[in-house]
Amino acid sequence: MIQPDQPNAPRTARERARAEVMAELLAAANARLDTDGAAALSLRAIARDLGMASSAVYRYVDSRDALLTLLIVDGYNAAGLACEGAATAARGRGDGPAQVWLAVARALRAWALAHPRSYELIYGTPVPGYRAPTDTVAAATRLWAVIIAVTRDAEAAGTLAPTGPEFPTTGLITAETFAFAGYDPASGSPEQTRQIELMIVRSFTLFSCVLGAISAELFGHFHNVTADLAGVFDATIATAAAGVGLIVDVG
Repeated sequence: MIQPDQPNAPRTARERARAEVMAELLAAANARLDTDGAAALSLRAIARDLGMASSAVYRYVDSRDALLTLLIVDGYNAAGLACEGAATAARGRGDGPAQVWLAVARALRAWALAHPRSYELIYGTPVPGYRAPTDTVAAATRLWAVIIAVTRDAEAAGTLAPTGPEFPTTGLITAETFAFAGYDPASGSPEQTRQIELMIVRSFTLFSCVLGAISAELFGHFHNVTADLAGVFDATIATAAAGVGLIVDVG
């Protein structure tokens, strides 16, 4: 799932050799993640898989937590890439924001079903004793950026018509979130700021809904409940989106 970073591609022979070993190490770590889970991830086991001495692995990652961070960043980037690609393709077909959101949600579900352990690592139960560093933030916000773009596009097109309740917004949005969404609350009137706050908070519903729907499926909560998991997923996404103001056609 590692995506090559072309602007920072290694140029020297040593850099290329190190990048190749890192790619092999991360591939082996992802394989171990799939079979053993994050809590049981072992640098010693990964070293054996690669035919390396355990001490050699520490030339590339200095701890199990450092390796977990790399896997988390890799997972967030892979999920974000899938969602960004789905949004771009939907807009290319001329889809409106509601259908773009459905395409994004379906893409995230497809990625999660193909990589359940990676999904669990980034959106499931935290690994005991692990504390994610700030290195993970940029990758983690890729999905958020897609969601904010959908709601912003719908707001700009005048198609965001929430059916959900009104609620107070004071204190719900941090300055960092305003900046991430591309808004300066000081630049508009109080009413304009409130509308932006409502839009951002409602985008939280989209985020929470898609993760909840995927988690319910992946973790077996729909076992013997439905024979059409994809259909239930689409219905869930459409229902939550309607509350936000996006009318999704799942036909």
